[in-house]
Amino acid sequence: MYTRSIPVFTHFLTALGQVLAKADAHCTQNGIAPEALLEFRLFPDMFPLRRQVQLTCDFATRGADRLAGVEVSSFPDTETGFADLQARIAAARAHLATFSEDQFEGAGERLITITLRTGEMTMDGERFLTSYAMPQFHFHATTAYNILRHNGVVLGKRDYMGVA
Repeated sequence: MYTRSIPVFTHFLTALGQVLAKADAHCTQNGIAPEALLEFRLFPDMFPLRRQVQLTCDFATRGADRLAGVEVSSFPDTETGFADLQARIAAARAHLATFSEDQFEGAGERLITITLRTGEMTMDGERFLTSYAMPQFHFHATTAYNILRHNGVVLGKRDYMGVA
């Protein structure tokens, strides 16, 4: 469970940081106020870029916490600029680096209860990782990427994948 979570979260958070760096440079090069991208939503009922990045970090850190059976961490949602979001990603990566493989012993069978808008849901760690934490993580990372692509930031799949 460790190798299927921590390295994956870390890799894609690093890629998201690189994508945000390109977005920041795009704003500077084209005279665009960063807030125009940071507050952009793909659709009115979706979160803006800033919140998509925060949630990507949250699903990585909180997912790891739950799998390891430790207290769920919380980061304040105070980021307002690209530098703040880069710091958030760095903090999430640093948090992930604190875990050891042995903390994930038995994580696949560990029961995890999460609270959703519709109530509580309990599942084993295997299902939690594959059907909840990882899909949520990638949904928000992909949405952040799509917001930036939609707004003209020159990105490709290699950027999302972290191999650019």
